[in-house]
Amino acid sequence: MKGPGLFLAQFAGAEAPFNSLPGMAEWAAGLGYKGLQVPTTDPRLMDLALAAESRDYCQQLQGQLAEHGLEFSELSTHLQGQLVAVHPAYSDLFDGFAPPAVRGKPAERTAWAVEQLKLAARASRNLGLDAHATFSGALLWHTMYPWPQRPPGLVEEGFAELARRWQPILDAFDEQGVDLCYEIHPGEDLHDGASFERFLAAVDNHPRANILYDPSHLLLQQLDYLAFVDIYHERIKAFHVKDAEFNPDGRSGVYGGYQGWLDRPGRFRSLGDGQIDFRGIFSRLVRHNYEGWAVLEWECCLKHPEDGAAEGAPFIREHMIRTTDRAFDDFAGADTDLARNRRILGLDA
Repeated sequence: MKGPGLFLAQFAGAEAPFNSLPGMAEWAAGLGYKGLQVPTTDPRLMDLALAAESRDYCQQLQGQLAEHGLEFSELSTHLQGQLVAVHPAYSDLFDGFAPPAVRGKPAERTAWAVEQLKLAARASRNLGLDAHATFSGALLWHTMYPWPQRPPGLVEEGFAELARRWQPILDAFDEQGVDLCYEIHPGEDLHDGASFERFLAAVDNHPRANILYDPSHLLLQQLDYLAFVDIYHERIKAFHVKDAEFNPDGRSGVYGGYQGWLDRPGRFRSLGDGQIDFRGIFSRLVRHNYEGWAVLEWECCLKHPEDGAAEGAPFIREHMIRTTDRAFDDFAGADTDLARNRRILGLDA
């Protein structure tokens, strides 16, 4: 496992040091981070189209990070991935994720998003990256609760269409040797293990269809986020270290009652302030030989983001596990002796 890493999306802003990649690199390195997950929608941080075409430009970006002892962990196309599949009910809400030229034009917006993902595949390879972070988008989310009743075949057709849209993107990532990691997230059609399995079947178990594991979204659904690692570890290729808490009461539960983040029973918190069992998570990931990055995604309804970032690097570092190269009881062992082993088994008495 590599880390600690930091996702820059929630920190980028108009003021220095948050308005440029070199500025954010210097700031993050000063906090103890070793890698940066970089959103590709902010031109102050990088030019995605240029990164897809120019290795020289990518080397310049790598140099800006290396100057501060940092490297890229992954690129992110969360916002573009969301736009690959948008139900009309959410079109206006998600239009702000797209450039002005394609807003209000769903077909053109989808085409733009697909092209963005393909550019990200090439940019990731030019940066020497093996994994990429994104969202799946959603055609079925408005039917998440089965009332009114879903007509027969609706879910199957929804996932078939989602697969049709993502298949050429997955193939583009396969051509570049990069894993496409979908963040399992409410609001996406890929929001839990069962929905990921449906998608995986629809894309014929595509080798590049993988998972960005974020336990906070699983806790808020009351899903066993530790068992999730055991079940899907072969597909987990990226990891957001994000905390959360779930405190239901007599007024509100998982659905939140349309309340703001501060008042919802399920809330995101800074690392160590929530209920996530990170020792269990890191132990399971190491057990299953996870070799990707551990990346802080800061989202908290209470704490200042800069305080959350400052606390995040040591928290991740303290939870990372250096695996042992020997068993604790090796000192009491002995060399292999077949004759002795057979005597112990009572086979050659």
